[in-house]
Amino acid sequence: MKRLHVHVGVADLDQSVRFYSTLFASEPTVKKNDYAKWMLEDPRVNFAISSRPSAAGVSHLGIQVENEAELGEVYARLKQADAPTLEEGKTTCCYAKSEKTWIVDPQGVSWETFLTTGESINYGGGIDGAAPESHAATKPAPCCEPSNMADA
Repeated sequence: MKRLHVHVGVADLDQSVRFYSTLFASEPTVKKNDYAKWMLEDPRVNFAISSRPSAAGVSHLGIQVENEAELGEVYARLKQADAPTLEEGKTTCCYAKSEKTWIVDPQGVSWETFLTTGESINYGGGIDGAAPESHAATKPAPCCEPSNMADA
């Protein structure tokens, strides 16, 4: 079963952890000094916050899958979308090992589709990609968000 992923950049991680823990009536599943994640069942969402993005607010959205078959299904839909994809493949990002591909929607919102395959003690390096040139806004690529997909 797929799970919606939302990653939000925050200015004060501790204050945000308190807020979201209260909102979700749950403590984070993962808590680091620069990152926290809640794996919620109701609603079914992987909600993450970090102090790493260049600006506060929604960093990117995504679809997390549970197995290779679901990953193949979602990848097939990405290829049918009217936008270039960036196949990152196996990577370490947000303290997790994953297989992922990125796409940017017509409004410039980055979406990742991914299968988590394990945990990592490192935040990870992400990729060095970019949003399509047709999108005016580009930004540095923190882990888990491509800033340039021109080569896709």
